Amino acid sequence: MTRWTSILIAGLMWVAVGNLRATNIGLIKINGPIGPATANYISRAIDLAASQNDEFLVIQLNTPGGLANSMDNIVQEFYASRVPVVVYVSPEGAMAGSAGVYITLAADIAAMAPHTTIGAAHPVEMGNEGETTNSIMMQKVGNAYTKVMQTIAEKRHRNVEWAKSSVTASVAITSEEALKLKVIDLIATNIPDLLQKLNGRSVNGNTLKTAGSIVIEIPMSAGEKFFQLFWQPEVMMLLMLIAIYGIIAEMSHPGAIFPGVAGALALILLLYMSATLPLNIAGLALILLALALFVVDIFAPTHGVLTGGGIIAFFLGSLMLFNHAPKAYQLPMTWIVSTTIVTAAFFVFFVSKGIRAQRLPKSAGVETMIGKTVAALSRIDSAGGKVFIEGEHWNAVSEIPIETGQPVEIAGIEGLTLKVKPK
Repeated sequence: MTRWTSILIAGLMWVAVGNLRATNIGLIKINGPIGPATANYISRAIDLAASQNDEFLVIQLNTPGGLANSMDNIVQEFYASRVPVVVYVSPEGAMAGSAGVYITLAADIAAMAPHTTIGAAHPVEMGNEGETTNSIMMQKVGNAYTKVMQTIAEKRHRNVEWAKSSVTASVAITSEEALKLKVIDLIATNIPDLLQKLNGRSVNGNTLKTAGSIVIEIPMSAGEKFFQLFWQPEVMMLLMLIAIYGIIAEMSHPGAIFPGVAGALALILLLYMSATLPLNIAGLALILLALALFVVDIFAPTHGVLTGGGIIAFFLGSLMLFNHAPKAYQLPMTWIVSTTIVTAAFFVFFVSKGIRAQRLPKSAGVETMIGKTVAALSRIDSAGGKVFIEGEHWNAVSEIPIETGQPVEIAGIEGLTLKVKPK
């Protein structure tokens, strides 16, 4: 065998081995509302899949919807992705609702498991409930998102009319209906079935190769898991209560320090999170009114009338606080009721006792000597004298001369000298 023949055989073997080498496919799982943490997770996964030269990235999706700005960021990431993105609504019983509709249709390939649903995509489900009070503004928002949906469907060559109706008429359909209407590309029972059906499919001029591929799940980072848990209405409500309790506890018990520091930190975090998850100003105003009523009732007892009004105001404020957010980001009734009860108890039993304790007369210290009557140990005048009280000798002065043994009343204290007057 000649040298060149050996080189040729080795080269052919290297090519064959390269062709047989398994390709990697990235996989992430989204189960829950779409928020800032979700958008960051998807963005990182797309970059990681591209850097690893993965064949494509599968996003297994099950969401009731989420925030519009997070959805916008995800769609833009799909458009800029260097690897094909496959959105797979799964498992059976899963849904792609609201913002999930835009995300599914914006993928290079949209797939669903049997007996799953997709829709509706009306903007009222994506954090714009507050606009319902203004029909003109709501119409503008609806028109804008209809155009967004139309451009997504046109770009991915999907059913434009259905995509628009999911926004304008809040239409929702099953996976089987979605396939017939050409809203999605295929139905797959599970990930292996999905990979089999994707094998040989052309995406952006490239043919997908899934034969012998290895699916590698890209997990959420610790920070993403933290923020996914953190960015919830329950956590924001808890932060608001910590801010309220901490600051008021510091005011009613000066010098405690820790409650004030905890309250300030919670307030800063709450303000930071409210920039993404909107708070209803009317709901926040009702909660502040409730706090004012609780405090006023402590200083001017009204037999519980103001406290009762505060409880009602706090309950209504909590009910309204997150009604601008999608349904997935609204407070459950159990939280509203429990936080109302806890807050009322906090003011009635803790804050009221702290404030009233500060208003009680002094029961210890030199101030307790004021008003007491003792006998003069020596002659007392403006130059000074002596009295004996509570086991100690004290210097005493008086504008009116007082003879030895005469009873005197302590009128004040200056440093270590008592001001007295004849009794």
